[in-house]
Amino acid sequence: MSESVIDGPLKEEEGFPESGHPKGLYTLFFSEMWERFCYYGMRALLLLYLTESLVKGDNEAFLIYGAYTALVYVAPVLGGKLADQLLGYRNAVLLGGVLMAIGEFLILGGTETWLYIGMGAIIVGNGYFKANISSIVGKLYKDGDPRKDSGFTIFYIGINIGALLATTVCAEVGKEFGAPYGFGLAGIGMIVGTIIFQLGRKNFESKALPPDPQKLNAPWMGPLSRFHVTIIGSLAIIPAIYGLMLFPEVVGYLLAVTAVLVIYNLLSGAIKEGPIWRDRMFAMLIMFAFNIVFWACFEQAGSSLTLFAGRNVDRVIFGWEMGAATTQFFNPAYILIFGSIFSIMWIKLTQMGKNPNIPAKFGLGILQLGLGYLVVYLASGLVGEDYLVPLWTLALLYLLHTTGELFLSPIGLSMVTKLAPKHMTGTAMGGWFLSFAASNYVAGILATATGQSHGGEGGDEEAVVTAADSLAQYVDVYTTMGLITVGVGILLVILSKPINKLLHGVT
Repeated sequence: MSESVIDGPLKEEEGFPESGHPKGLYTLFFSEMWERFCYYGMRALLLLYLTESLVKGDNEAFLIYGAYTALVYVAPVLGGKLADQLLGYRNAVLLGGVLMAIGEFLILGGTETWLYIGMGAIIVGNGYFKANISSIVGKLYKDGDPRKDSGFTIFYIGINIGALLATTVCAEVGKEFGAPYGFGLAGIGMIVGTIIFQLGRKNFESKALPPDPQKLNAPWMGPLSRFHVTIIGSLAIIPAIYGLMLFPEVVGYLLAVTAVLVIYNLLSGAIKEGPIWRDRMFAMLIMFAFNIVFWACFEQAGSSLTLFAGRNVDRVIFGWEMGAATTQFFNPAYILIFGSIFSIMWIKLTQMGKNPNIPAKFGLGILQLGLGYLVVYLASGLVGEDYLVPLWTLALLYLLHTTGELFLSPIGLSMVTKLAPKHMTGTAMGGWFLSFAASNYVAGILATATGQSHGGEGGDEEAVVTAADSLAQYVDVYTTMGLITVGVGILLVILSKPINKLLHGVT
């Protein structure tokens, strides 16, 4: 691309090497990699910990899991806004990393109470970390830089290296030695990620400073500055989250109220910027809605698909039985295989003038997700008397889910930084993660359709079923899910052209 596309030459002293990507991308790559090791390590073990160690029934465990993962993604709404207006992105990410590590170690208390308190610390920490490190990535690139999509896809590969390590190392450590060892390992990973971020700050710090350092650090409430009050307030939120974990149904109402506020803030802010920004914001909100559809079905990976793997999948390979949680490794492994290919593919398709528009990419991603679930239906005809489908069922399902994800998720991250006014990047990124929050909560509800085993607390309404009945129920639910999402994907592809007009040239 010519230098004029990015408003001038790429100079080494500006952090842009003569070729490739800005230096800060690689610092953020490794920081995010270890943060995802922390999050996915905990997530890989959570449902099995709830159903086996804490003896929860399927449906109660699904609702707790859904509420937790929903709050993990709703927290960036507040974290992004605080970073935009007060903390700056660097301070927010550092605070988030520390809180997440503390949360993992609190879970080692070994009781339901310590689990929920640890969850609270992880949720608050993730709110500061997740949205704001993505915002820094976006700010490394100038307007119109054609490498932004490629940069976000590289960043996404870092996410999935962390996820792969988590779903293999943490999951197997948890299987062999007990879940607490896996949780502790996840906490150590978070410490490593935070140290990397701090040591590499010179590569991005100018993009991540507080908007008004004097206001942030000056005394505000007696001797306490706004920074001190923010830390104290963040810690005070943890007991409230503990209460939400006890009553996970309340999270749905919280999400609804938060969604209304976020949509109002985004629309009102964009309208003030003029009709072009207004249209772009409308388009982005439409994409948020379809994002919910995709991830509500995709996020069965850590819940119902994990239990499906444990109950109706033959996981023995050359005499070794893979842990049910470890089957989640397929997705990040495929990301590592195909992520670079997709990164190059988008650039080549742009050069050829054949790169699908953003809504079409979303639609094709949802379509592939649906086809993945239909694989379970095909494999169900091959089972024997043990009613176990072969492991390739999950291998192929996750392959289609992953290619669908690569059409949608890294493109979505880049989309937010392109369609939101610059001063609203953090808030818009928070809105993006709010759509993930809604999808995770819905995912927990969808998973209850597969709830089967008779657990301890909360398991009264669930019946013990045979392997045959278990498989039949999974096949029925996943087939329905697949057919609906295939239809939604086709619909979005059809609507992609009129939606794309609202982007006003953004690709």
